[in-house]
Amino acid sequence: MAERDLEFVEFIIKAIVDSPDKVQLDRKVDEMGVLITLKVDKEDMGKVIGKDGSTAKSIRTLLRVIGAKNNARVNFKIEEPEGSEGQAPAPSKPDVESVVDDLKL
Repeated sequence: MAERDLEFVEFIIKAIVDSPDKVQLDRKVDEMGVLITLKVDKEDMGKVIGKDGSTAKSIRTLLRVIGAKNNARVNFKIEEPEGSEGQAPAPSKPDVESVVDDLKL
């Protein structure tokens, strides 16, 4: 199975995205199994994730099948690019005055 799971993901992702040259994959093996990490151009994130995450779920399901066939656990992680729309802004902490004002009845 060595690297066949990675080749599978690379083939699928490069066929889906508009910028296949910006696809970066990493494969790590540890006691938990195999972890395949994907980085794509931020413009391609929607294509990789799919509506309601359907594309990513499908890829994960197929990787589970590949892993089961080879007695390995294969996980798939999509790293969100810096500055992409999906990242929630860091929550701001309220200042003391606004908290005190909220407490006044």
